[in-house]
Amino acid sequence: MKNKVALVLGATGGIGGEVTRKLIESGWQVKALIRHKDSSPQIPGITWLQGDAMNSADVIRAAEHTDLIVHAVNPPGYKNWGDLVLPMIDNTILAAKKSGARILLPGTIYNYGAHAPALLSEDTPQEPTTRKGRIRKQLEEKLYHASTDGVRVLIVRCGDFYGPRPGNNWFSQGMITPGRTVKIITNPARKGVGHAWAYLPDVATTMVLLAEQEERLGSYETFHFGGNWDFDGKQMTAAISHAVGTPTKVRSAPWMLFATLSPFVVLFRELLEMRYLWQRPYQLDNRRLIEFLGHEPGTPLPQAVETTLRGLGCIRS
Repeated sequence: MKNKVALVLGATGGIGGEVTRKLIESGWQVKALIRHKDSSPQIPGITWLQGDAMNSADVIRAAEHTDLIVHAVNPPGYKNWGDLVLPMIDNTILAAKKSGARILLPGTIYNYGAHAPALLSEDTPQEPTTRKGRIRKQLEEKLYHASTDGVRVLIVRCGDFYGPRPGNNWFSQGMITPGRTVKIITNPARKGVGHAWAYLPDVATTMVLLAEQEERLGSYETFHFGGNWDFDGKQMTAAISHAVGTPTKVRSAPWMLFATLSPFVVLFRELLEMRYLWQRPYQLDNRRLIEFLGHEPGTPLPQAVETTLRGLGCIRS
């Protein structure tokens, strides 16, 4: 592979940071947009550019002479999510049109909705039942329409993210507390209900492998990442308990408390909206991904969970 250039939007976030590291490891030149350069994290090999993903001129300028734009930007804590997500993808599309870069989007299963079947393929109809799901569907529709106008798009849909760095995800915001020894694990899942998990380093590896197959990719490509399937809703909590190595207590998520405080706490309102993902099983069908790559990069759940807990400061030894 010739030396290619990527622009990462959201490099300070969970998935954006992992993809950035994997791109650098794979020999890409990486640029990243950040609003305040003096607050940029220490990631060797990255060139930080000051700018805002909400400013089209900033994104267009940063995307000059790039082969790939990783659109991993997400408003922190879901604040103003509805007002920011779509304008940011519009800016990325404009930048891709001018630079000729392919857009890589980390996707979710929100856009399928609560009435979707238990096994989700790339072609499963998108019938979102939540606000975030409808926005996610609109986002993908914008990318599809852009692909009919010369923009190349790659979407990799995943389950719930988790990994060795804090981020906007259920694992580090709802199940355990980063920086503390785990004594109590909060399990949001209804008894016996499976759940799809996506270990961020594996997701990043998969995305970079796909991006490096440019000559085989069409103008609009979607893949499902299977990840770690918790078939009964207990495998993740068991893996956490095993990794900690000391007695832990598992409790149910305080959904009634979330409902009571949701008018006042944005995070609780957003978590409550996605409760349906814990009440029915939704598994991603990754057969197309495996057929395309020959395999899906995967870390065994016990190893992934232990690495995650060490990275979050929950295990010190």
